[in-house]
Amino acid sequence: MEIMRGIDTKQASMLCLVSLEDRVPRNHPLRAIKKMMDAALSELSGVFDAMYSKVGRPSIPPERLLKASVLMALYTVRSERLFCEQLDYNMLFRWFLDMDMVEESFVPTVFTKNRERLIEHDVAKQFFTQVVAQARAAGLMSDDHFTVDGTLIEAWASQKSFRRKDEEPGDRPPPDDPGNPSVDFHGEKRSNETHESKSDPEARLARKSKNTAAILAYSQHALMENRNGLLVDLRIATANGTAERDVALKMLDEELPGVARLTVGGDKGYDTTDFIAQCRERNVTPHVAQNITARRDSAIDARTTRHSGYGVSQRIRKRIEEIFGWQKTVGNFRKTRYRRERRTQLASYLVGAAYNLVRMRNLIAQPA
Repeated sequence: MEIMRGIDTKQASMLCLVSLEDRVPRNHPLRAIKKMMDAALSELSGVFDAMYSKVGRPSIPPERLLKASVLMALYTVRSERLFCEQLDYNMLFRWFLDMDMVEESFVPTVFTKNRERLIEHDVAKQFFTQVVAQARAAGLMSDDHFTVDGTLIEAWASQKSFRRKDEEPGDRPPPDDPGNPSVDFHGEKRSNETHESKSDPEARLARKSKNTAAILAYSQHALMENRNGLLVDLRIATANGTAERDVALKMLDEELPGVARLTVGGDKGYDTTDFIAQCRERNVTPHVAQNITARRDSAIDARTTRHSGYGVSQRIRKRIEEIFGWQKTVGNFRKTRYRRERRTQLASYLVGAAYNLVRMRNLIAQPA
């Protein structure tokens, strides 16, 4: 009886001619994303030229750093060190970065050394803007109807680092464990006015609702268009009680200028007299959820709620939670890997661009 069992060959081929282009399936989702990324990065060629000196040893192309950051969001790679390790053997990553099989992987410090340069020239913002421009050119974005919302991004700082601002290094007793000291802050009144994180002074103690624990965090604010749920802007700010409304108005002024009437949806947190009045001053119709309690009335009245468009905005505005859910799970951005607001903003724009690229690829791939 013939046995059709295959043989487990231990000896690998000594010579193999393989093209990375042939190894990636023609219908792989990354092909469309790579095409859109290359088009966006080509528009930033002049910016990249201005970032580097005319003399000295050539650096890693900034296009590869941005592509690598997008790959980390798409494939939930938790650190730059792990990405560089995978780049040694992951052929798909090498193909996406336009690297051949024999080219050495770069080291994790490349990200660190180039991060300040990217921040100085606002590259992440410009890259995100180019992705948004592609979506507009493809007719995927609404020009009239938008949604705003905010969430918290946990800071790269421990609760143990949240100490009094006037505390000197010698005020506390020597730690019982220098690597992970025991800190008892129970019964101590702590607030952002009197305390700060010694690891990241720009982080603030905040909580999303009354029923959740306070964490050291930054606030993240999204501006979404309502046609297909694509991001128009994604900003990081200090976590405080008015950040959602303040940043929302700033995004409207900077990203949607003009005299055309717009509608902006939002949750109950935006139902304040000041925010509603400032929206109407900007020729923006506020389609925010009514926050009616026994102690207060809503700033939104029947002039707005009687229109059918208000109900449509209330239904579609919930899509913005899908953006926050994707970036915190797939994009691995529930907690920032960086300290300081400007570095976290850099990561926020790159994760937001990754989300838009995935969404655009899916929309373009759908039949008309």
